[in-house]
Amino acid sequence: MPTFCYRGRTPEGETITGTLEGDSASAVADELSRGQITPLDISEVAGGGGGPDLSAWIRRLWRKRVPLEDLIFFTRQMATLLRAGVPLLRALAGQVESVPNERLAEALQGVRETIESGRTLADGLELYPDVFSEIYVHMVRVGETSGNLVEVFNRLGGYLEQEKDTRDRTKQALRYPMLVVIAIAVAFVILNVVVIPKFAGLFSGFGTQLPLPTRILIGISHFTRSYGWLLLIGLIAAFYGLRRYIQTDAGRQVWDRWKLRLPIVGDIFYKLALARFTRTFATTTHSGVPVVDGLTVVSRAVGNRFVGDHVAAMREGIERGDSLYNTARREGLFPLTVLQMIEVGEETGAV
Repeated sequence: MPTFCYRGRTPEGETITGTLEGDSASAVADELSRGQITPLDISEVAGGGGGPDLSAWIRRLWRKRVPLEDLIFFTRQMATLLRAGVPLLRALAGQVESVPNERLAEALQGVRETIESGRTLADGLELYPDVFSEIYVHMVRVGETSGNLVEVFNRLGGYLEQEKDTRDRTKQALRYPMLVVIAIAVAFVILNVVVIPKFAGLFSGFGTQLPLPTRILIGISHFTRSYGWLLLIGLIAAFYGLRRYIQTDAGRQVWDRWKLRLPIVGDIFYKLALARFTRTFATTTHSGVPVVDGLTVVSRAVGNRFVGDHVAAMREGIERGDSLYNTARREGLFPLTVLQMIEVGEETGAV
């Protein structure tokens, strides 16, 4: 029986790695899922039951993520091929040869093998969460169940194009604040390493007591020049520790809530999360996903854990029999315009 290396995420959000024996990658994914581990990457160990293939692990470490442009290209191509009557397996085989991204081609080949083993397209996509998001898998599953796979791929293509446009606009909006922060950091280093030491030598010849603010500046400059390496190590350690903390559930929730309170950019993050909420919820609802399931998917797709928790709380309110408008208003997260549109949508049956 072949051995597979896997990388997965626990319910607490911790990333774990290991090896498992199984008949196929799908069987290993099923076993991990039964153990409440979400598989992120599964690959067969070279040479059968030996140790992990070091070169394969290195390739996975340096392998780039699938760009959104490539995923949009694949989605649009699948909609076109299926509309033209091309069988699903044949369409996937053609995409394996034509997609420009190596990681996407590997994932599609694995999806094709999963379908050949008797499982569904959504089951195959679910094995590669680093390539296909939860909303992608969920909508494909609904499309397979309803026999509307072509329409679902069309909507997914439009959804991904809007997501790309949102990301591009966000990067453009954040570019200026980032340049300002970088300029301030560079100016701080130049002042403390070059400028202030020259003035300190000039002031020392006066033989007078300098004002306290001036002495503080000279002291900071002296510390930076003498222990700058220590300061650099501290910054790197703090950055690494912050990244590790953010990877935990509690840390991610605190970080995402703090981001929304930042001056200037906090409003950008807030509007980005709201845009993702409305767009994703509209896409899932229009595709036939039940409201409760749709809110579950949306809570993980908004890109902000703090906002996602509020969306998940809305789902719990609807499960108790409350309306979408009342649960949204009770969360205190959405602006008046969004609440009014939700209320009108519920009254007219066109949320």
